[in-house]
Order: sequence, then structure tokens, then C-alpha cells
Amino acid sequence: MSSVIDILSIPIRNVTLREAGDFVFKCVEEGKVASIATANAEMVMLAQEDRELADILRHADMVVPDGAGVLWAAEQQGKKFQERVTGVDLACSLLREAAARQTAVYLFGGAEGVADQAVANMKRLYGDIHIVGTHSGFFSAAEEQGIIDEICSKGTQILLVALGVPKQEKWIRNHLYELGPCVCMGVGGTFDVLSGKACRAPKWMQEHRLEWLYRLMKEPTRFKRMLALPKFVAAVKCGKGTKQI
Repeated sequence: MSSVIDILSIPIRNVTLREAGDFVFKCVEEGKVASIATANAEMVMLAQEDRELADILRHADMVVPDGAGVLWAAEQQGKKFQERVTGVDLACSLLREAAARQTAVYLFGGAEGVADQAVANMKRLYGDIHIVGTHSGFFSAAEEQGIIDEICSKGTQILLVALGVPKQEKWIRNHLYELGPCVCMGVGGTFDVLSGKACRAPKWMQEHRLEWLYRLMKEPTRFKRMLALPKFVAAVKCGKGTKQI
């Protein structure tokens, strides 16, 4: 069992990308229901105010260290995550392995057509992934049960949910046990990246923990959301930071 590093009372698993993937497929093989979240500084700060989100993260089967901020926060107490495990990287790793194993995958969320384009791109990269369905993130309350029924009836084993934070985490928690024995992961804007609608920062910016700056440069409208970062730094510096458990 990997260790957990507590970031502002949110337990984040100290795993590598490979270990996270192994956990997912172990759950799939055993027919277990599981929820996975990808935590960055913005999500952790939102959880300080949103008690429901905080409870979801504390009870998730795995929360991985998605953002550079959580890596930094651990280092403030002399701890160290093995590596950053982003939602995009983990989703790609799961899709690659799912293609090899012919695991049933469903993509739920994003703008109309984005999930389908993401699937087409991933199939070109990884071969014949067993995609059992897709649905955009736009749906009415009347349509929701039909989506749940489809995910379940198609025998979905891995469900990637791109509804944005915290909607996707709350949706997964509310419906996890209606979906059949599958592993559900909130992936935020991952479908935009996989479809080519959005680009990730250059590798050197990722390695120097500057991906947030690249995203802000590309999407200046994210400025308000980015205000969570200095608040996060202040909260960690005030001694609420991290501990190893």
C-alpha cells in the first residue's frame, strides 16, 4: 500500500503513474467499484470551502497528485511525491492499456463532439480501444438516467468523466453504485487535450512546474480561477500544510 501525503486535510496518494494505472486495472480485474480524483492546488482550495467536495476527496479510493502546487506543498514539510500524475497522463495511460486488454471504456463529458474526436485520436495512437460509448457534458435532468443506464448496460469498466470540478466529483459520488462494477475518474479538461481542441504546455514548462502559466497565457479568462494559487501558498505557509500518514 502506497503512503498518503495530507495536503490541507486532503489525503493524496503518493503513487507513480504506473502504480495508479495498476490500481485501476486491479479494480477492473476484481470487478470492484472505485472512484479516482486528480487533485491540484485549485481543487484543494475549493475543498476548503466546499464541505461536500472535501468529503468526496477524503473518501475517494485514490486521489493522485495532479498539480505542481501539491508537489510544492509536500516539499514544505520535507516530504516528496514520487512524481506528478496528471489527469491527462493517467487517462492516456489507461486508454493505452485498455486497448491492449480490450477493457470497456466510456467517455462522458466535454462539449458536443469532443469526446468522439478524442476517441478517434486515441485510436490512431493506441489501436482499437474498446470504447462502448460517449456522451457530451450537456444533458438535461430528464436525460441523466438514460445516460446512467447506458453506461451500466454497455458493461463499462472504466468511466472517464469530464464535467469540470467539482461537478464531476459530485456526479461520480452520487451515481457510483448505479454504474455497475466500474472505475470512475474525473478528468476535467482532458478530452479537450486528447481531441486537439486544447494544447498542453511545452515539456520544459511542465518539468519546471509552469504549466499553470502556459494555461493562463492561452486562456486569460482563467485569471480569476488562478487567484486560488496565492491563497493556496498562504494556507500552506501558515502551517496548515502537509503531513505524512
